[in-house]
Amino acid sequence: MGASPLKGGMARAVEVENAAGQGPFVFVCDHASNFFPPPYDTSLGVSEPEKSAHIAWDPGALGVARELSRRLDAPLVHTTVSRLIIDCNREESRADLIPCLSETTQISGNRDLSADEKAFRLNLAHRPFHKAIDKVLNQRKDKGLATAVVSIHSFTPVYKGKSRPWEIGLISDRDRRLADPVIDDLRERGDLTVGDNEPYAPSDGVYYTIRRHGEERGLPCLMVEIRNDEVKTVAEESRWADILAPILSHAAEEGFPGEAGGVDA
Repeated sequence: MGASPLKGGMARAVEVENAAGQGPFVFVCDHASNFFPPPYDTSLGVSEPEKSAHIAWDPGALGVARELSRRLDAPLVHTTVSRLIIDCNREESRADLIPCLSETTQISGNRDLSADEKAFRLNLAHRPFHKAIDKVLNQRKDKGLATAVVSIHSFTPVYKGKSRPWEIGLISDRDRRLADPVIDDLRERGDLTVGDNEPYAPSDGVYYTIRRHGEERGLPCLMVEIRNDEVKTVAEESRWADILAPILSHAAEEGFPGEAGGVDA
């Protein structure tokens, strides 16, 4: 898991990289980390193997996001604590904001939380994460920079006993300005099984960050899900950045015509 980026164990659990990037994308990574600061390293009832598993984070997602940030000169906003402490890709009112069950694993330390504890976790990670994204987007708007918002995730190859054939899935809702050209270019390669709102869709409740910072602002937006057995090493993370960077750039070059607030606005 590496060293904690938090100061004194319990500080703001969000990091912004390349905030002044001038490229047309802003990348976000909701489930970037499997770090459990004290007291959550022991109080949640999660074993060490479970802390490394997909229930705690999206393995490989941050590595891909960082490579894309570097190659496309894009800001990147990501979390620095596990999603089992609080899930930054859920509305504050959702029951799974602080999950008591992740896939088939019970998270005993998340049951029967006090209002103060819930508020503490919101202020530790969830609210700072979204505030940081807002700040980056507002600064870019003030500078007149064209912006599209892309979140990077990974998913487990087998979920509740069901195999998932897609190496990559693209999740979108009403705004298809990014999804359509990216899916077309990925499928044109001929070597990938590409999911369109698979293995998840907005109806599964997984689209909060992109809806809030993309669709509600009228910005082109997309959620990228890479199967995590595809990004087990730094080399594999780099390979996926090699695939996605030119495809995203091509989509941006198309200009997303027809709607205000987009890259061509």
